[in-house]
Formats: sequence, C-alpha cells, structure tokens
Amino acid sequence: MYRSDGPKYETVEDALASAITAVGTAAFVPTVLDYLRLNASFRGCFLTLLQGARRPVHVFDNVRAERRSEVIERYLDGAYLLDPFYVAYRQSAPCAVLQIKDVAPDRFQQSTYFKQYYGTILLRDELAILIDLPTGRHLFYSLGRLRDETRFSARDVANLRRVLPVFAALNRRHFANESYGASATEDGIAPEEIDAALEKFGTEKLTDREREIAGLILRGHSTKSIARTISISPGTVKIHRKNAYRKLNISSQSELFSLFLNALSGRDEV
Repeated sequence: MYRSDGPKYETVEDALASAITAVGTAAFVPTVLDYLRLNASFRGCFLTLLQGARRPVHVFDNVRAERRSEVIERYLDGAYLLDPFYVAYRQSAPCAVLQIKDVAPDRFQQSTYFKQYYGTILLRDELAILIDLPTGRHLFYSLGRLRDETRFSARDVANLRRVLPVFAALNRRHFANESYGASATEDGIAPEEIDAALEKFGTEKLTDREREIAGLILRGHSTKSIARTISISPGTVKIHRKNAYRKLNISSQSELFSLFLNALSGRDEV
C-alpha cells in the first residue's frame, strides 16, 4: 500500500542534522520522517493540515498511486469527520502523540467507519502526532503499520513522546513560512464550513435526538456507550435508531455510512 521508505541514516544525530538543514525546503517532510523512524519504525505516513472545521489540507503521503483513491481521496471527501483522531483534535486541539486506543470509541472495530474505511486500508495499527502551529492550525501526522507488522509498542510511543518537543519545533519552524500556508489554504480547503456536518445530517427527516444518535453510531459508539453518553436507556437508543433507519429508508450501519458520505459529497440530499 505504501511506497518503500526506510531510514537513510545510521544515527539519530545524523538524521536530526539533516532535518534541521531541510527546514524551509521541499525535502523537509521526507527528511524529518527519517529522523522519526529512528525513534519508532513505521511504513505509512499521511500528513494533513487542520484548521478548525474546514476540510483538512493534504500536505504529504507515501501511499502508492493505485491506492490513492481508496485511502487519500475517500478520507478527504468526508471520512475524516468520523476519524477518532480528528474528533480528538476538534475536542481539545492537543500537541500530543496519540494511539488509536486512546481516542477510539468502545466498539471501534465493529463500527461502520472501521469496516468501510479503516479496515480497507490494511492498517494493523496507527499513531497520530498532532502539532499546534503559531497560526492556530494543527499538523496531523498519521503513522501506520500494516497487517504484516506488529503493533506500536509502549517503547515506540514513549520514544515518540520523548522527541515530540524537537519534532514539533522543527515543524513549527518549517510550516511558519507564510507563502506555504497561503498556498495550502487556497489549494486544499473547501470554502464551505462543515463543522456541523454530523449534527446537520438528516435535518429534514430526523428529530434532534435521532440525528444525535445517528452521529454517535457513525463514530462507532455501541448502544450502551450511546446510552451513557446522552443519559438515556439502551432500549430508548434502540427505538430512536430504528426510527431513524426507517425514516432514512435504510437497514444497516453500512448504509448509514454510505448515505452520510454521499450527503457530504452532494450526491444525495438527506
């Protein structure tokens, strides 16, 4: 799925020196990733620039060309709104190294987002590095290991958290370039705001409670988790879910996910 990118340096110090030298050049992201790989190995990287509720801006990836539509374009078309890492960013905008288990809802692997998107991109494990920029935006480095690899270990996470101040400082210096920021904004961010996309989903057909529950289902919450989150009984959750599915003329989470993505892309009105 990913192009072959491995460390090119024997020592962390050599890699760091090259990353410092690459600040402000087109070679910065691949070079700073080489530095990161000497602290924790990974195969894939997908880097986006986040700015509040706007569509993420694609900055870098090493996904093979034949997989770009399924992995990159589908994510940017709207799947990102259901990404637990993106949800965590919208809630607290941290500068942190996060594991998927830190932010995913209780039934993430049973969620439609996992089955329809995450599971299809062949990841075994994923880490996120979120970096706040002086401009108010954030960088989101998604680092992936494939199914033939082991999961990130506690030592991997500890290593990345140890070097985060240095990694963040390098990125802040590089992405502080105003011309780069302006170019990325013009090319990548759609003009319309979609902050309330989940909340608005189904406005014409669903009640406020049904829309709230549909949004939580899309994010991967179980019936019990939804009940705890909005302080109602599991039985009431099931009733609202059944009514929402009936009004939307669907019968499964998979159909709900497809309907949501189609609504985002403007193919269907919901």
